[in-house]
Amino acid sequence: MRVTLETSFAGLKLKNPLIVSSSSLTDTPAKNRKLYEAGAGAIVLKSLFEEQILMDADNLLDTGTWYGEGNDYLEGYLCQHKLNEYVSLIAESKNICDIPIIASINCYDDANWTDFARNVEKAGADALEINILALRTSLDYDYGEFEQKHIDILRRIKKAVRIPIIMKLGDNFTNPVALINQLSANGVAAVVLFNRFYPIDIDIDRMQQVPGKALSTEKDLGRVLRWIGIASAAVKKTDYAASGGIHSANGVIKTILAGATAVEICSTIYKNTSNVIAEYLQEMKCWMESKRMANIDSFKGLLSMRDLNGVNTFERTQFLKYFENFSQ
Repeated sequence: MRVTLETSFAGLKLKNPLIVSSSSLTDTPAKNRKLYEAGAGAIVLKSLFEEQILMDADNLLDTGTWYGEGNDYLEGYLCQHKLNEYVSLIAESKNICDIPIIASINCYDDANWTDFARNVEKAGADALEINILALRTSLDYDYGEFEQKHIDILRRIKKAVRIPIIMKLGDNFTNPVALINQLSANGVAAVVLFNRFYPIDIDIDRMQQVPGKALSTEKDLGRVLRWIGIASAAVKKTDYAASGGIHSANGVIKTILAGATAVEICSTIYKNTSNVIAEYLQEMKCWMESKRMANIDSFKGLLSMRDLNGVNTFERTQFLKYFENFSQ
């Protein structure tokens, strides 16, 4: 039996479902070439951060001598400079990598990203991934405001470009399925579950906040499996990619069984180098041959949550089963 790992994600044809996610692994054409040669199915370029652009502008300003117009000018200049660098990254990566190259923006405000979207499309990006990762902590926060921001930004960018738009969602939603349904209705090509908040910690000796462990672990996969399993069964017109906790070929297979068509990997490459890409692909082929699965579609979603009306009952039943025989 001939086994193929080809799949389709966000309207893009991938030679395999392994996408390298946005990070410092993907911030130069040379690095992207190595990932392509290692066997990656697609690459998401390091994100352009709205917040970083604004911070850089603030750092360069002398508030004693600049006026508001100067601030606006400097911010605009930095935006254009960063955009030009990013356009070069896209174009050069496309020239040396024969796989889909996905641009990425990380925005926290309701900024107008249509010009950016047009420019990355002209540069040759095959798709655009949008991240709107932020905590909402205001006392006067209106319920649904954060979800609506996702929809508004998607609508605005969809009007500006023809390339597929991918939304990478955080896990801080009460009901991600409802949001995904609205994004699907407004033309999103795919969603990625989940973007991660980098953890924080506290050093009790130095009495200060410190970064927590940035890389994911296999323990993070359970949350991803649950929501992809539920969402992919409820909103079927949208493609799904899993992100977070994938540290083996088994993890890739599990997410596809839950309903994903692709995965975004990052931490495992940091830990083990890009050699893991070829290892995962070979192990996936062996598993598919043993199960007589000819292609990704033959097992995608086989273990998704199909009885949507019984989701809560199912989860409570699992909870009871888990602790039924538990003893200290």
